[in-house]
Amino acid sequence: MKNPVLYGLSNCDTVRKARAWLSGRGVSYEFHDFKKSGVPQDALARWLEVLGHKALVNRKGTTWRQLDAAEQAAVTGDTRALALLLAHPSAIRRPVVEWPNGDITTGFDPTDWEPRNKNPPSA
Repeated sequence: MKNPVLYGLSNCDTVRKARAWLSGRGVSYEFHDFKKSGVPQDALARWLEVLGHKALVNRKGTTWRQLDAAEQAAVTGDTRALALLLAHPSAIRRPVVEWPNGDITTGFDPTDWEPRNKNPPSA
């Protein structure tokens, strides 16, 4: 069984909490930092296909609020969201996790994550 892959920004509080939660349970995982490694376009397209732009775009964050109204209004579908999120990775709701079973989630929810880690993969 492969390890979960957690995507986000290392300086994001929610990502830090998620990483601490996984580590505290002995769950091995891979971490992909958007700042250091960028956003993989193929992964972003897959996340949009599975989750949709409404779930993936963080409309509560600083980056979104700093966009002008026209840029915000233009995000009406996954294609426009793809372009925006490639240009502004910090507007992605974090963390995004690709779980070993193929599920993709966004945000940190211990209630949702706990059953996913009953049998954590070995290192």
